[in-house]
Order: sequence, then C-alpha cells, then structure tokens
Amino acid sequence: MLPLERLALDPRVTVRRAGPPDPDGRVVVYWMQRAQRGIDNPALDVAIEAGNLLGKPVVAFLGVVSFYPHANLRAYTFLAQGIPDIASSLAKRRVGFVLRVWPDHHLTKFCHEVKPSLVIGDENPLGETERWRQTAAHRLHLPLWTVDADVIVPGKLLLKEQYAARTIRPRIHALLGEFLKPVTNVKARVAWQRPARVFSLRTDSDVVSNLPIDRSVAPVTNFRGGADEATRTLRRFVHKRLPGYATRRNKPDLDGTSRLSPYLHFGHIGPRTVALAVREAEAPQLDREAFLEELIVRRELATNFVRFNPHYATIESAEPWARRTLSRHARDEREYVYSERQFEQAETHDALWNAAQQQMVCGGWMHGYMRMYWAKKILEWTRSPAEAYEIAVRLNDRYELDGRDPNGYAGVAWAIAGKHDRPWFERSVYGTIRYMSSASTSKKFDAKTYIERVGGSLHGTL
Repeated sequence: MLPLERLALDPRVTVRRAGPPDPDGRVVVYWMQRAQRGIDNPALDVAIEAGNLLGKPVVAFLGVVSFYPHANLRAYTFLAQGIPDIASSLAKRRVGFVLRVWPDHHLTKFCHEVKPSLVIGDENPLGETERWRQTAAHRLHLPLWTVDADVIVPGKLLLKEQYAARTIRPRIHALLGEFLKPVTNVKARVAWQRPARVFSLRTDSDVVSNLPIDRSVAPVTNFRGGADEATRTLRRFVHKRLPGYATRRNKPDLDGTSRLSPYLHFGHIGPRTVALAVREAEAPQLDREAFLEELIVRRELATNFVRFNPHYATIESAEPWARRTLSRHARDEREYVYSERQFEQAETHDALWNAAQQQMVCGGWMHGYMRMYWAKKILEWTRSPAEAYEIAVRLNDRYELDGRDPNGYAGVAWAIAGKHDRPWFERSVYGTIRYMSSASTSKKFDAKTYIERVGGSLHGTL
C-alpha cells in the first residue's frame, strides 16, 4: 500500500470524493472552516503530510461566508480577531494562507485558480456545514478528504448516537491513549509561493464591515478571539482556576470555569492542547479528572449527539420516554408564560434567571451551571415544550459566542428534553424531566453575589 493510501485510512479521515491525487496538481489545499488555527490541527497535519508525500506545497484557504446560520456581528468579530494568529502560525509551518470574504468565498473557484492535487477540509457535525462539504465533493473534480479536528477521539469510531455519558465514557477511554498524544506540528517541506494572479486579502483587513450580516448583536469586550488569547486563557486557567475546579465549577458566584468554550467553538485552540496542558498541570488529580471529564467525555458526547441525530435542534431529538412525559403534561397550567421577546429582554419575575440572560446578552457567555437553570425555566414558562426548545436554541445561538455548537444543542436537549439523562420524579409541566427551582439552585451557591457580579460587570465596575 502506498503511503498516501495509508494516510487516507487514518481513522480521523473521511474520504468524501475518492480517487488518486491529480498528478498535474500544483498544491495541496487545506479548506479551513471550523479548525481556525495553525497548530494542533489534525486536518492541517494531514494536509501537510500529504503535501510532503507528494512533494507539493500546502496552502490553507479560508473563505468567510455571510450566511452562517444564526451568526451575527458578535460572532463574526470574534472570528476576524483570530485571523492574524492563523496567518502567523501557518507561516511558521511553511504553509500558505489565502483569505477571502463573501462573495469571493467559493472553494471551487479558488481550486480552479491554484490547480490542487488534493483538497483536505475539517469536519463539523452541524447539518448546514455538512451540506457544504457534500456540495464541495460533488463540484470538485479531484479527491476531497475531511478530517475530524474538533475532538480527540474521531467521532465516526463511535458508530452511532450514544445514550448517555455512562455509555460513551468507556468507549472514549478505550481509544484515548491512541489519540491523546503530544502535538508535533510538522512543517511543510515545500513552501508555497502565491502566484500574482491569485488574490488574498491582507490578514489585518477589516473582513466584517462589508459583510451583509445581522448587526443587531454587538461585539463583546470581555473576550477577544485568536489562538494567542486562547493560549493565554488556558494558561491562566491551569495556574489559577484548575486547582479547586471539582468543587468550584458549579458555583457561578465563584466563576471557577475555564472560559475556553468560545475558543474551542471557533477552533482557535484544539481540545488536545487543552487536555494535555490539564493532564500535566500541577493541580490535584480530582480537579484534573473533573475537567477532563467535561472536556472529553461530555463535550464529545455532545458532538456525537449532533453527528448522529439529525433532529438535534428540535424537540424531536428527545428520547421516547421524554417525548411521552412532555406530551402528557403539555397542557398543564403554567404559573408564568412569557413571550420570546420578554425572555430576550430579561423581563421575567426571576432575578436569578434575568441575571443569567443578561450575562449572555451583554457578555456573550453564560456560566455552565446557569445554562441548565436558564433552559429549564424556559420550558416551565412557555406554552409548549417544542416552543421552549426553539426559543432556547435561538437565544443561545444568537447571543452566545459559543452558540451554534454541539455543546449548546446538547445542553438545551438535556435541560428541556431529558437527553443524556433519566426520568426523575413526576411533577407539573416537566413530567419526569429533571426539575430545577430557584430555591434549590440558590442553595448551591451565593445567588445574590452572582446577580450582583453580573450587574456590576454590565456596568463596567468589575
């Protein structure tokens, strides 16, 4: 078997369009989408390895589209902030970089200009982006591979949707040693020189100002995109917040979380980099294990859910037991019923819920424990579970920097539809879906301090 054929059999690789590389091709193209980084990027690694085997240079192509579902100025600004770091890290690996923006974002047009031997992209389990890859495979007249660069254990090895963390955990752990290894970041042997006829925007260009996008959601100042900032955030977490993580992570008043989710969502840092840093950290084993459970088992359970369940964005994703219990209680009387606009404006009777909503709307991020409470109360205060699910998804995707992500969809599914959970005690509205109340939630942390912290941060006092 030829070395390139062996590379195609890597479990991280999915061959979208088969066939031998074009012998007349001049370059290997890496189609960068979700994994927006130049280091610890398995898709880029495969592209460089293929280029080295073929004796060809490698060029990364990033085409910024204007129609990503539910994205807006906040998300696009964060994406744009990461572009200079992408270019810098690619240059260190002798990989070219071409940046284009709608309406010049088309991969097929770019490939026609540079004449590749092979195109390699990264995976994204969301339905819309999967359709993009299927379209590219149909339109390109050369091999297209995609690589699972967003998880540590390749998603296709799990074969089907897993029922819960307890079913996926042994499967993940059995494969972890094969894939959680130190990062090498091999360089391309042949450097790519951009032909004069092939245009690229400057990496410091304003790629957002002319995009026809939703501009009603402002960028945030408490997060800045990019691999360098992601690395600094990881370093601060490992040294300051990882010790004590096991007990502090579910206490929003203490804010003991990593705050890495926006960077993981945009691919500005890889989960393998994070996992290795935490595994080797000088922190108690209990804290390291608690974080790795969230980063690997729980996060990859969410990716598995979106990959194998086409209904992940609707109530139809629920297990049969959950659909039955929600249906039985769909007509139960609600003490409060709010419109989507009232939710969006944080106009409920519940100060704790309002604070969580304001944290998301104004800061682009909500503490993970509060996300559970936030979504469950939307179920309790809307006319139907289906409506609650849709509102939660829309608000999450619109305001969270890490919205439009498997973690977000799995979180809504858990809170509203019992996904990855089990039946609990039956009660009004919820049926046997797990219940959370303001009183019980507030007992687990200092809710007053959390509300004051959120309010203070919104007014620039923290």
